[in-house]
Formats: sequence, C-alpha cells, structure tokens
Amino acid sequence: NNRMELMAPIMALKRIKTKSEITIYTDSKYVKDGITDWIKKWKLNNWKNSNKKPVKNKDLWIKLDYSCQKHKVKWKWVKAHAENKYNNLADKLAVSQTR
Repeated sequence: NNRMELMAPIMALKRIKTKSEITIYTDSKYVKDGITDWIKKWKLNNWKNSNKKPVKNKDLWIKLDYSCQKHKVKWKWVKAHAENKYNNLADKLAVSQTR
C-alpha cells in the first residue's frame, strides 16, 4: 500500500514536462510527512530511520525526491473518505483499476 501511495505522485510529476508550481493533495500522511520532513533526516543519516534501520521504500523516496526537485511542489494533506470531491474521485478511480 505504501509503495502505491508513493507511486501516485511520482507518476503525476513525471507527466509534467515543464518546471511548474504544483500543489499535490494526498490523504497519505506517510507520503506528505515523508517528503516534507523525514527525508531530510534520512539523507543526513545515510537512509536510516530514527531506529537506525534502513528506510523502507528507499528506491521510491529517491524517485519522488528527484521528481520534486524539478518543480516547486507544495504538499497538502486531506482526510481520506471525508467529503473531499477530488479525494473521493481519486479513490473511485483507483478502486476501478483494481478490478
């Protein structure tokens, strides 16, 4: 699940060809906190987490970080399954692709 949460913004950013200001809305605190806060510490600690263990999904965090450096990205967290029109649409689209 976490890998898929990371792949969504990676793939979205990949589609944007020119340097842009982008706001990414996510219901994943794992993704938002990871890319806006935790990643700085992971890089300083040679990709080890606060428990001195290797960061999970390092390959995707590196890709996301690289993709973000090509743009000016703002991250906004939205509550999942709460009356957010676009979050509900994204969820519906994701579920439809699993069938």
